[in-house]
Amino acid sequence: MHEMTDIRDLLPDVRQYQIIDVRSPGEFHTGHIPGAINIPLFADEERARVGTLYTQQSPQAALDEGLRIAGSKLADYLDDLTTRIVPGKETIIHCWRGGKRSEAMQWLFNFSGHPMSRLKGGYKAYRQSFLEYFASTPLQLNILGGSTGSGKTEILYALSNLGQQVIDLEKIARHKGSAFGTIGEGTQLPNEQFENNLYEAFLKCDETKPIWLENESRSIGRNHIPETLWWKMRGSVLYSIDVNRDVRLDRVIQYYSHDTDVEILKEAFIKIKKRLGGLDFQKAMKALDEHDLRTAADIALKYYDKTYTFQIESWNKGQVKHLGACDDILMAAQKLAGHYCI
Repeated sequence: MHEMTDIRDLLPDVRQYQIIDVRSPGEFHTGHIPGAINIPLFADEERARVGTLYTQQSPQAALDEGLRIAGSKLADYLDDLTTRIVPGKETIIHCWRGGKRSEAMQWLFNFSGHPMSRLKGGYKAYRQSFLEYFASTPLQLNILGGSTGSGKTEILYALSNLGQQVIDLEKIARHKGSAFGTIGEGTQLPNEQFENNLYEAFLKCDETKPIWLENESRSIGRNHIPETLWWKMRGSVLYSIDVNRDVRLDRVIQYYSHDTDVEILKEAFIKIKKRLGGLDFQKAMKALDEHDLRTAADIALKYYDKTYTFQIESWNKGQVKHLGACDDILMAAQKLAGHYCI
Protein backbone atom coordinates (compact mmCIF):
# COMPACT_ATOMS: atom_id res chain seq x y z
CA MET A 1 0.00 0.00 0.00
CA HIS A 2 1.28 3.48 -0.87
CA GLU A 3 1.95 5.88 2.01
CA MET A 4 0.01 8.65 0.22
CA THR A 5 -3.16 8.55 -1.92
CA ASP A 6 -4.28 11.28 -4.31
CA ILE A 7 -7.88 12.49 -4.11
CA ARG A 8 -8.32 11.65 -7.81
CA ASP A 9 -7.74 7.98 -6.96
CA LEU A 10 -10.65 8.04 -4.49
CA LEU A 11 -13.19 9.57 -6.84
CA PRO A 12 -15.83 9.01 -8.04
CA ASP A 13 -16.76 6.40 -5.39
CA VAL A 14 -15.19 7.24 -2.04
CA ARG A 15 -17.37 4.65 -0.31
CA GLN A 16 -15.36 1.80 -1.78
CA TYR A 17 -12.68 2.85 0.73
CA GLN A 18 -12.67 3.00 4.51
CA ILE A 19 -12.09 6.71 5.17
CA ILE A 20 -10.83 7.69 8.62
CA ASP A 21 -11.11 11.38 9.51
CA VAL A 22 -8.94 12.29 12.52
CA ARG A 23 -10.07 15.93 12.78
CA SER A 24 -11.99 17.10 15.83
CA PRO A 25 -15.69 16.18 16.20
CA GLY A 26 -16.71 19.76 15.48
CA GLU A 27 -14.75 19.85 12.22
CA PHE A 28 -16.20 16.48 11.23
CA HIS A 29 -19.77 17.59 11.97
CA THR A 30 -19.40 20.72 9.84
CA GLY A 31 -18.42 18.65 6.83
CA HIS A 32 -16.76 15.33 6.02
CA ILE A 33 -16.26 12.94 3.13
CA PRO A 34 -19.47 10.85 2.83
CA GLY A 35 -19.08 7.49 4.53
CA ALA A 36 -16.05 8.54 6.61
CA ILE A 37 -15.74 7.64 10.28
CA ASN A 38 -14.38 10.06 12.85
CA ILE A 39 -11.54 8.95 15.13
CA PRO A 40 -10.41 12.36 16.41
CA LEU A 41 -6.86 12.89 17.58
CA PHE A 42 -8.12 15.79 19.71
CA ALA A 43 -11.51 16.67 21.15
CA ASP A 44 -12.76 20.14 20.21
CA GLU A 45 -11.56 21.79 23.40
CA GLU A 46 -8.19 19.99 23.17
CA ARG A 47 -7.67 21.20 19.62
CA ALA A 48 -8.50 24.75 20.71
CA ARG A 49 -6.01 24.52 23.58
CA VAL A 50 -3.20 23.26 21.35
CA GLY A 51 -3.96 25.99 18.81
CA THR A 52 -3.86 28.68 21.46
CA LEU A 53 -0.49 27.48 22.71
CA TYR A 54 0.84 27.51 19.14
CA THR A 55 -0.18 31.12 18.50
CA GLN A 56 0.38 32.59 21.96
CA GLN A 57 3.46 30.70 23.16
CA SER A 58 5.36 28.57 20.65
CA PRO A 59 5.12 25.60 18.27
CA GLN A 60 7.10 23.57 20.82
CA ALA A 61 4.60 24.31 23.59
CA ALA A 62 1.78 23.20 21.28
CA LEU A 63 3.68 20.02 20.36
CA ASP A 64 4.34 19.17 24.01
CA GLU A 65 0.66 19.59 24.89
CA GLY A 66 -0.43 17.60 21.85
CA LEU A 67 1.87 14.73 22.77
CA ARG A 68 0.63 14.80 26.36
CA ILE A 69 -3.01 14.60 25.24
CA ALA A 70 -2.50 11.95 22.58
CA GLY A 71 -0.14 9.85 24.70
CA SER A 72 -2.87 9.20 27.24
CA LYS A 73 -5.33 8.01 24.59
CA LEU A 74 -3.33 5.63 22.37
CA ALA A 75 -5.27 2.58 23.54
CA ASP A 76 -8.57 4.38 22.97
CA TYR A 77 -7.62 5.24 19.38
CA LEU A 78 -6.84 1.58 18.66
CA ASP A 79 -10.02 0.33 20.33
CA ASP A 80 -12.07 2.79 18.29
CA LEU A 81 -10.36 1.65 15.09
CA THR A 82 -10.81 -2.09 15.65
CA THR A 83 -14.50 -1.79 16.61
CA ARG A 84 -15.52 0.50 13.75
CA ILE A 85 -13.37 -0.35 10.74
CA VAL A 86 -14.92 -2.38 7.92
CA PRO A 87 -12.85 -5.51 7.20
CA GLY A 88 -11.65 -5.96 3.63
CA LYS A 89 -11.71 -2.31 2.62
CA GLU A 90 -8.60 -0.34 1.73
CA THR A 91 -8.18 2.30 4.43
CA ILE A 92 -7.36 5.97 3.84
CA ILE A 93 -6.69 8.37 6.71
CA HIS A 94 -6.75 12.17 6.64
CA CYS A 95 -6.93 15.39 8.64
CA TRP A 96 -7.45 18.93 7.30
CA ARG A 97 -4.34 19.21 5.12
CA GLY A 98 -3.03 15.64 5.35
CA GLY A 99 -0.32 16.81 7.75
CA LYS A 100 0.75 16.19 11.33
CA ARG A 101 -2.47 14.86 12.82
CA SER A 102 -3.10 12.20 10.18
CA GLU A 103 0.61 11.41 9.91
CA ALA A 104 0.78 10.64 13.64
CA MET A 105 -2.34 8.47 13.59
CA GLN A 106 -1.22 6.73 10.41
CA TRP A 107 2.04 5.76 12.13
CA LEU A 108 0.17 4.43 15.17
CA PHE A 109 -2.30 2.37 13.17
CA ASN A 110 0.34 1.02 10.77
CA PHE A 111 2.56 0.10 13.71
CA SER A 112 -0.35 -1.74 15.37
CA GLY A 113 -0.93 -3.88 12.30
CA HIS A 114 -3.59 -1.86 10.48
CA PRO A 115 -1.94 -0.67 7.25
CA MET A 116 -3.41 2.46 5.69
CA SER A 117 -2.58 5.24 3.28
CA ARG A 118 -2.81 8.97 3.97
CA LEU A 119 -4.88 11.29 1.76
CA LYS A 120 -2.59 13.78 0.06
CA GLY A 121 -3.81 17.27 0.87
CA GLY A 122 -6.35 15.93 3.35
CA TYR A 123 -9.96 17.04 3.55
CA LYS A 124 -8.93 20.35 1.98
CA ALA A 125 -8.06 18.49 -1.23
CA TYR A 126 -11.52 16.88 -1.23
CA ARG A 127 -13.20 20.27 -0.86
CA GLN A 128 -11.06 21.69 -3.64
CA SER A 129 -12.11 18.84 -5.93
CA PHE A 130 -15.76 19.68 -5.11
CA LEU A 131 -15.25 23.32 -6.13
CA GLU A 132 -13.43 22.37 -9.32
CA TYR A 133 -16.09 19.82 -10.30
CA PHE A 134 -19.01 22.24 -10.29
CA ALA A 135 -16.94 25.04 -11.81
CA SER A 136 -15.55 23.10 -14.77
CA THR A 137 -17.63 19.98 -15.45
CA PRO A 138 -19.93 20.48 -18.49
CA LEU A 139 -23.08 19.06 -16.91
CA GLN A 140 -26.23 18.48 -18.97
CA LEU A 141 -29.14 19.44 -16.74
CA ASN A 142 -32.91 19.17 -17.27
CA ILE A 143 -34.95 21.22 -14.79
CA LEU A 144 -38.45 20.10 -13.83
CA GLY A 145 -40.75 22.98 -12.95
CA GLY A 146 -44.36 23.23 -11.85
CA SER A 147 -46.53 24.94 -9.27
CA THR A 148 -46.64 23.72 -5.66
CA GLY A 149 -48.47 20.40 -5.42
CA SER A 150 -47.66 19.35 -8.97
CA GLY A 151 -46.00 16.17 -7.70
CA LYS A 152 -42.56 17.06 -9.00
CA THR A 153 -40.71 14.84 -6.53
CA GLU A 154 -42.86 11.84 -7.41
CA ILE A 155 -42.36 12.58 -11.10
CA LEU A 156 -38.59 12.63 -10.61
CA TYR A 157 -38.70 9.16 -9.07
CA ALA A 158 -40.94 7.96 -11.89
CA LEU A 159 -38.38 9.35 -14.33
CA SER A 160 -35.69 7.41 -12.47
CA ASN A 161 -37.73 4.23 -12.87
CA LEU A 162 -37.85 4.99 -16.60
CA GLY A 163 -34.06 4.99 -16.74
CA GLN A 164 -33.40 8.72 -16.44
CA GLN A 165 -30.68 10.15 -14.19
CA VAL A 166 -32.25 12.02 -11.28
CA ILE A 167 -30.92 13.94 -8.27
CA ASP A 168 -33.39 14.83 -5.52
CA LEU A 169 -32.10 18.14 -4.12
CA GLU A 170 -34.83 18.31 -1.47
CA LYS A 171 -34.01 14.84 -0.15
CA ILE A 172 -30.33 15.72 0.15
CA ALA A 173 -31.23 19.02 1.84
CA ARG A 174 -33.85 17.37 4.09
CA HIS A 175 -36.23 20.20 3.24
CA LYS A 176 -39.14 20.65 0.80
CA GLY A 177 -38.02 24.13 -0.19
CA SER A 178 -40.79 26.35 1.21
CA ALA A 179 -41.97 27.84 4.51
CA PHE A 180 -43.55 24.42 5.10
CA GLY A 181 -40.39 22.60 4.03
CA THR A 182 -39.27 21.30 7.42
CA ILE A 183 -42.54 19.41 8.05
CA GLY A 184 -41.95 15.68 7.98
CA GLU A 185 -38.22 16.09 7.44
CA GLY A 186 -35.23 15.49 9.70
CA THR A 187 -32.83 18.12 10.97
CA GLN A 188 -30.92 19.79 8.14
CA LEU A 189 -27.20 19.12 7.95
CA PRO A 190 -24.59 21.92 8.00
CA ASN A 191 -24.33 23.49 4.55
CA GLU A 192 -20.83 22.11 3.93
CA GLN A 193 -22.08 18.56 4.47
CA PHE A 194 -25.06 19.22 2.19
CA GLU A 195 -22.55 20.24 -0.50
CA ASN A 196 -20.48 17.09 0.07
CA ASN A 197 -23.54 14.83 -0.18
CA LEU A 198 -24.67 16.68 -3.30
CA TYR A 199 -21.21 16.23 -4.81
CA GLU A 200 -21.40 12.50 -4.12
CA ALA A 201 -24.77 12.30 -5.90
CA PHE A 202 -23.37 14.01 -8.99
CA LEU A 203 -20.26 11.83 -9.05
CA LYS A 204 -22.52 8.77 -9.33
CA CYS A 205 -24.03 10.13 -12.56
CA ASP A 206 -22.82 9.71 -16.13
CA GLU A 207 -21.69 13.21 -17.11
CA THR A 208 -22.28 12.48 -20.79
CA LYS A 209 -26.03 12.09 -20.21
CA PRO A 210 -28.58 14.60 -18.88
CA ILE A 211 -29.50 14.78 -15.21
CA TRP A 212 -32.99 15.76 -14.00
CA LEU A 213 -33.31 18.21 -11.12
CA GLU A 214 -36.32 19.94 -9.59
CA ASN A 215 -36.56 23.71 -10.00
CA GLU A 216 -35.50 25.22 -6.67
CA SER A 217 -34.59 28.55 -5.17
CA ARG A 218 -30.89 28.74 -4.46
CA SER A 219 -31.70 28.35 -0.76
CA ILE A 220 -33.39 25.13 0.31
CA GLY A 221 -34.10 25.89 3.93
CA ARG A 222 -30.73 26.58 5.55
CA ASN A 223 -28.83 24.82 2.77
CA HIS A 224 -27.65 26.57 -0.38
CA ILE A 225 -27.06 25.16 -3.85
CA PRO A 226 -23.42 25.86 -4.84
CA GLU A 227 -23.28 29.04 -6.89
CA THR A 228 -21.63 27.46 -9.93
CA LEU A 229 -24.26 24.68 -10.01
CA TRP A 230 -27.05 27.21 -9.48
CA TRP A 231 -26.04 29.19 -12.57
CA LYS A 232 -25.75 25.99 -14.60
CA MET A 233 -29.32 25.20 -13.54
CA ARG A 234 -30.53 28.68 -14.48
CA GLY A 235 -28.95 28.29 -17.91
CA SER A 236 -30.64 24.93 -18.56
CA VAL A 237 -33.98 24.05 -20.13
CA LEU A 238 -36.91 24.30 -17.71
CA TYR A 239 -39.67 21.77 -18.43
CA SER A 240 -42.80 23.30 -16.93
CA ILE A 241 -45.82 21.09 -16.27
CA ASP A 242 -49.44 22.09 -15.62
CA VAL A 243 -51.50 20.22 -13.05
CA ASN A 244 -55.16 20.76 -12.23
CA ARG A 245 -55.56 22.97 -9.16
CA ASP A 246 -57.87 20.51 -7.34
CA VAL A 247 -55.34 17.74 -7.94
CA ARG A 248 -52.62 19.97 -6.48
CA LEU A 249 -54.77 20.80 -3.46
CA ASP A 250 -55.38 17.09 -2.82
CA ARG A 251 -51.63 16.43 -2.96
CA VAL A 252 -50.71 19.33 -0.68
CA ILE A 253 -53.25 18.17 1.92
CA GLN A 254 -51.88 14.62 1.65
CA TYR A 255 -48.30 15.87 2.12
CA TYR A 256 -48.98 17.93 5.22
CA SER A 257 -52.07 16.50 6.95
CA HIS A 258 -50.73 13.19 8.27
CA ASP A 259 -49.16 13.35 11.75
CA THR A 260 -48.79 17.14 11.44
CA ASP A 261 -49.76 19.31 14.39
CA VAL A 262 -51.94 22.26 13.39
CA GLU A 263 -49.63 24.50 15.42
CA ILE A 264 -46.72 23.52 13.15
CA LEU A 265 -48.79 24.53 10.13
CA LYS A 266 -49.61 27.84 11.83
CA GLU A 267 -45.90 28.49 12.38
CA ALA A 268 -45.29 27.96 8.66
CA PHE A 269 -48.04 30.42 7.75
CA ILE A 270 -46.54 32.97 10.14
CA LYS A 271 -43.32 32.82 8.12
CA ILE A 272 -45.17 34.07 5.02
CA LYS A 273 -47.63 36.35 6.84
CA LYS A 274 -46.43 39.59 5.24
CA ARG A 275 -46.45 38.08 1.75
CA LEU A 276 -49.93 36.61 2.19
CA GLY A 277 -51.43 39.87 3.40
CA GLY A 278 -53.34 40.38 6.62
CA LEU A 279 -56.75 39.25 5.38
CA ASP A 280 -55.57 35.96 3.81
CA PHE A 281 -53.37 35.26 6.83
CA GLN A 282 -56.32 35.62 9.20
CA LYS A 283 -58.46 33.42 6.94
CA ALA A 284 -55.75 30.75 6.96
CA MET A 285 -55.44 30.85 10.77
CA LYS A 286 -59.23 30.56 11.14
CA ALA A 287 -59.34 27.64 8.71
CA LEU A 288 -56.62 25.82 10.64
CA ASP A 289 -58.46 26.40 13.93
CA GLU A 290 -61.49 24.77 12.31
CA HIS A 291 -59.33 21.97 10.86
CA ASP A 292 -60.32 23.12 7.36
CA LEU A 293 -57.04 22.19 5.72
CA ARG A 294 -58.34 22.63 2.20
CA THR A 295 -59.12 26.31 2.67
CA ALA A 296 -55.75 26.90 4.33
CA ALA A 297 -53.97 25.03 1.55
CA ASP A 298 -55.85 27.01 -1.09
CA ILE A 299 -54.63 30.27 0.46
CA ALA A 300 -51.05 28.99 0.54
CA LEU A 301 -51.25 27.91 -3.11
CA LYS A 302 -52.40 31.36 -4.15
CA TYR A 303 -49.15 32.79 -2.75
CA TYR A 304 -46.88 30.06 -4.11
CA ASP A 305 -48.50 30.21 -7.57
CA LYS A 306 -47.50 33.88 -7.78
CA THR A 307 -43.96 32.92 -6.77
CA TYR A 308 -43.73 30.25 -9.47
CA THR A 309 -45.11 32.63 -12.11
CA PHE A 310 -42.36 35.08 -11.21
CA GLN A 311 -39.73 32.31 -11.54
CA ILE A 312 -41.02 31.34 -14.99
CA GLU A 313 -41.05 34.94 -16.16
CA SER A 314 -37.47 35.47 -14.97
CA TRP A 315 -36.19 32.37 -16.82
CA ASN A 316 -34.64 32.69 -20.27
CA LYS A 317 -37.70 32.58 -22.53
CA GLY A 318 -36.00 30.34 -25.08
CA GLN A 319 -35.19 27.83 -22.35
CA VAL A 320 -38.74 27.23 -21.07
CA LYS A 321 -40.68 24.26 -22.49
CA HIS A 322 -44.37 24.07 -21.52
CA LEU A 323 -45.59 20.46 -21.53
CA GLY A 324 -49.24 21.19 -20.76
CA ALA A 325 -51.51 19.04 -18.60
CA CYS A 326 -49.64 16.45 -16.52
CA ASP A 327 -52.09 15.42 -13.78
CA ASP A 328 -51.03 11.76 -13.62
CA ILE A 329 -47.55 11.11 -12.18
CA LEU A 330 -46.55 8.22 -14.47
CA MET A 331 -47.99 9.84 -17.57
CA ALA A 332 -46.18 13.06 -16.71
CA ALA A 333 -42.89 11.17 -16.39
CA GLN A 334 -43.46 9.36 -19.68
CA LYS A 335 -44.29 12.65 -21.35
CA LEU A 336 -41.12 14.26 -20.03
CA ALA A 337 -38.95 11.29 -20.91
CA GLY A 338 -40.44 11.27 -24.39
CA HIS A 339 -40.11 15.00 -24.87
CA TYR A 340 -36.43 14.84 -24.08
CA CYS A 341 -34.89 11.66 -25.50
CA ILE A 342 -31.50 10.15 -24.64
